[in-house]
Amino acid sequence: MHHLHLSDADIGYFDANARLSPPLRSQRDRDALRMGVIDGTIDAICSDHTPVDDDEKLLPFAEASPGATGLELLLSLAVKWASESQLELSVAVAKISCEAARVAGLNAGSLSVGKSADICIFDPSAEWLAEGRALASQGKHTPFLGYTLPAVVHNTIVAGRVVFSR
Repeated sequence: MHHLHLSDADIGYFDANARLSPPLRSQRDRDALRMGVIDGTIDAICSDHTPVDDDEKLLPFAEASPGATGLELLLSLAVKWASESQLELSVAVAKISCEAARVAGLNAGSLSVGKSADICIFDPSAEWLAEGRALASQGKHTPFLGYTLPAVVHNTIVAGRVVFSR
């Protein structure tokens, strides 16, 4: 997901929060990825959630560990990408849920009789500020710190049990 939004220009003055693996590439590469998802060449989008502690991230760019918190941002970034690309919200959500499950060979990502009730209830028009204290992850580093993002999650249900409630 990071690579659908960012390019090497977003590294700025070598911001270690933007040190990812694989590294961010050119705007042209980012645009090609976006087109590949839109035209179906790319089936699914993932977060590559690789949280990194302060000790490993608060170093000069070349010495900092690559990685970023991604899971908590995945839905918001998918909604943002759909809006920017003028795609139906359902297409973006499918790319991070049922399509991702299908590619991974998981019996998940859709609601039907006999399947686990995994549900995320969110408001796609509500916004939140991506800041360290808003993240539950061990690592608080992401290139999206300071961004106002869409899609506030209200409830998450896993296997029929509420595991998160705002």
